[in-house]
Amino acid sequence: MRLFPHSDLPQKYPLQLVITSLLLLSLLFVLPLQAKNAANESAQQENREKLSSIQKAIAKQESNIFDTNKQRSHLEQQLKQDDLAIAKVAKAINQIELDLDNTQEKITELAKEKKQLTIAKQKQETLLAQQLRSAYTTGQHDYLKLLLNQDQSEKIQRTISYYQYLNKARIKEIDSFQITISQLLKVSTEHQSQIAHLNSLKSEQLQKDTQFKTSKNQRKATLKQLSKQLLSSQQQLDKLKAEENNLNQALNKLAAIIQAEIDLTGLSKLKRKLSWPVKGKILHSFGTNKQGYLKWKGVLISAPLSRQVQTIHNGTVIFSDWLKGYGLLTVIDHGSGYMSLYAHNQTLLKSVGDRVETGEPISLVGQSGGLEQSGLYFEIRHRGKVVNPKLWCK
Repeated sequence: MRLFPHSDLPQKYPLQLVITSLLLLSLLFVLPLQAKNAANESAQQENREKLSSIQKAIAKQESNIFDTNKQRSHLEQQLKQDDLAIAKVAKAINQIELDLDNTQEKITELAKEKKQLTIAKQKQETLLAQQLRSAYTTGQHDYLKLLLNQDQSEKIQRTISYYQYLNKARIKEIDSFQITISQLLKVSTEHQSQIAHLNSLKSEQLQKDTQFKTSKNQRKATLKQLSKQLLSSQQQLDKLKAEENNLNQALNKLAAIIQAEIDLTGLSKLKRKLSWPVKGKILHSFGTNKQGYLKWKGVLISAPLSRQVQTIHNGTVIFSDWLKGYGLLTVIDHGSGYMSLYAHNQTLLKSVGDRVETGEPISLVGQSGGLEQSGLYFEIRHRGKVVNPKLWCK
């Protein structure tokens, strides 16, 4: 039986033909499959390379974010150090200015006293000169001769009494004169000492002014670096929220340890009766938009650098330090759950535990905490909840 009855090939080749045909048929199926597998492998390799590239980009971005956050954290810490350096110098300058005023007052008083003593000295000199001339013109008698002369005893007695009176008066004036001279010398010495102290204070003030300018320039450079790291709206919102939560946690901790004083009656009866802590224009009012869904919990008052900030009512200082986002911050407990908060100060004049009276200076206006322009952030809280300061301050 022939497998290929119509073939002209010899009979001895039918097996080779079959094998060759099968090989040809197999090649027709295998080659396309291999090509397809090769294409799939190439695509997978390309995808793996793309995925690896994406993963590297993500890792690089995460690294950049980490480095940026680390650098920003470092800059914020540097900002804190800059604020504290400025606060230290500003506090010293403020004290020097107070000392200068006191010293000037002392110099003025001493100059007045010196003038009065000089006038008194001149009067006493005139009086002593008159007494000496009187003694000389009326006393041309030998005192011993008068005692030995018995002819005019009554006249002699009157003359001796007169001499004794004159001598006592002269001795008294001489004693007063010596006291005046001593006082005048003391006042003159003190006057010169105060003038020297005044000159020393002025020299120290110049040095502190130089330090102040250096610290301000350092702070300016730090803020410039911070401003280069622009935050997205969401990052800015998260930052403000974190700072606000940080403040709330700090105040809650303070509220938990406060022991209300008997003589601190709070602010409940003082609505519309309190003065603002500093004079200036309100830039941001209570309840207005701050960032995203965040609202202003207090008021931001524009005021020049170094202007005194005064407490709105008597109380006790329960916080006096630097806090992220708020700079140099003072918090005062007024009793009955009421607190007032003063932020972004240049320097703090009171320490924790200090008792303050209404209108007493507690700090100086500044820009600490990264504030773009000088001013004061001011809050009033009752039992931890913020209230509108305009309801209390007129």
